Amino acid sequence: MRFEPGRLVVHRNVRRGRIGWVRPARVVSDDERGLLLWVAEGSPVASEVTETGLGMRAVPFSEWITSTYRLAEGRWHGPPLLKFLPADAAHSVWWFRDARGRFAGWYVNLEEPGVRWDDGALAGVDMVDQDLDVWVRQDRSWVWKDEDEFAERLAFPEHYWVADEAAVWAEGKRVVALVEAGEFPFDGTWCEFVPPAEWITPERLPEGWDRPPVR
Repeated sequence: MRFEPGRLVVHRNVRRGRIGWVRPARVVSDDERGLLLWVAEGSPVASEVTETGLGMRAVPFSEWITSTYRLAEGRWHGPPLLKFLPADAAHSVWWFRDARGRFAGWYVNLEEPGVRWDDGALAGVDMVDQDLDVWVRQDRSWVWKDEDEFAERLAFPEHYWVADEAAVWAEGKRVVALVEAGEFPFDGTWCEFVPPAEWITPERLPEGWDRPPVR
């Protein structure tokens, strides 16, 4: 399944069959290397919160897993993002920008490979975020990110969506080797990307954004 450049799709994180977050994105390219997406600043988004409105990172995981949930709609307040989902890889790479729109670094999001779906009117990719991440600076120096959250959640295997801790660390180390060698996509590719002017930020999430996950 390939998506046409310019098409609006939804990138969704799934946790044990529930939608964790949703972000609409434009398809930049989709080829044998993988899927490249653009998330505009101010895009409408949705994320899972407790009934009191708290996100997962705002409460201890022991409290989160005993909560009831709802999906809260809002706006993407982060910088515009370029996201690359390599074909059949257990991670994605995000290009972050500063307040002036200049490339600031790469964010490696460790995740189960995405599963695509296409309902005709709307298409998307559902993945499982594995929480451990790598922040890569412009000079390709790097640090692990969110190790504490990863360890905290692994202590609840009957509730956590990560089944193989070793596999997550191994994938992270594999990507770090690419970083240190300056290999694609950490070789300067797409660092100067500018989206087409006709790509308008959607006013609301597209119809069907909350359809049942395929994972």
